[in-house]
Amino acid sequence: MNNFVYDIPVRVYFGENQLSNLGPELARFGKRVLLTYGGGSIKKSGLYDAVVAEIKAAGLELFELSGIAPNPHIASVRRGAEICKEEHIDVLLAVGGGSTLDATKFMAAGACVDFDPWLFLSENAPIRDALPIVTILTLSATGSEMDSGGVISNPETKDKLGRLAPPMLPKVSFLDPTNTYTVSPYQTACGAADIMSHIIEVYFTTEQDLQLLDGVMELLMRTVIKYTPIAMREPDNYEARANLMWTSSWAINGFINGGKRHEWTCHPVEHELSAIYDITHGLGLAILTPRWMEYTLSEATAPKFYQFGVNVFGIDPALPQMEVAKKSIEMLGDFFFNTLGLNRTLSEIGIDERNFPLMAEKACNGGEIRGFVTLTPKDVEHIYRMCL
Repeated sequence: MNNFVYDIPVRVYFGENQLSNLGPELARFGKRVLLTYGGGSIKKSGLYDAVVAEIKAAGLELFELSGIAPNPHIASVRRGAEICKEEHIDVLLAVGGGSTLDATKFMAAGACVDFDPWLFLSENAPIRDALPIVTILTLSATGSEMDSGGVISNPETKDKLGRLAPPMLPKVSFLDPTNTYTVSPYQTACGAADIMSHIIEVYFTTEQDLQLLDGVMELLMRTVIKYTPIAMREPDNYEARANLMWTSSWAINGFINGGKRHEWTCHPVEHELSAIYDITHGLGLAILTPRWMEYTLSEATAPKFYQFGVNVFGIDPALPQMEVAKKSIEMLGDFFFNTLGLNRTLSEIGIDERNFPLMAEKACNGGEIRGFVTLTPKDVEHIYRMCL
């Protein structure tokens, strides 16, 4: 196994009624706060009023940027960075799901440079500093509340690009499962698919690592499989929402990575779908992942699928290895498409094959994806067609 460094200095307030800590935490970083959020859902739920009340009670100055879209656009990042500079913002408070959190991270970094924030993504411009970020999570999916990364779309170039940088790690995150009670069954399902994909991207590897980490990942996946249907049926089930929220964070905060160095596969392939067609990220991952599994299954990779099937889905270990492997893929598809009710194919959501060659080239970044199985653009194009 490889050596690794693990450093995740995010202070987390988990559970109900923690907002009384918000004002003092923000005040640690200064007086001028930029509140960022998406549409009107936090106002309908009452969360907006509660947040504003805590900010004002702490004697802080409040500035706002709303309208951050799902698959957040670079335009919001640019505007947020401008506000930070113009108003001399001290700390950014992101309230929402992964889209708001991701965009806010790049605003915080953009406020510290004199060039277009898109260069962070398009040209890998250095991210050496960022304003402090505090988050209040309202959707269990991306894990952005406990990682240093984000993904931003540029509608002009049809690109959706991601980046990790330590300065963008939130300083404090508030995780109250009750803030996810109003999340629709569809968005809950898409969030679950995203969480599962974050784990699968790391779990399926040919690299040797700590057995402990495989066990943790298998437990995280079983947790998603158990609690997502409950949360969809009973939106205010605290146990279900709490388990999904904490699983979302630990699926991508770096702990399960260990020393593994392989590339992720399904995420860059899906990013091309949501860049062009603006679909929900988790839905795209749900459609792609079982087909990617089918394409990469072979005698060489079957042992990992066997482990997945036995330890995650409880398939009889006495069955032949390849039979278990194939059944594990079928059971994941059944979870996504039947249990969660997500669309099974790209055709169902109006996507045809006309852009597949270009999307495959961009997903491979002009070369190959060196993941669990190395994929060329032709391989990726074939996987897209399997999804039709």
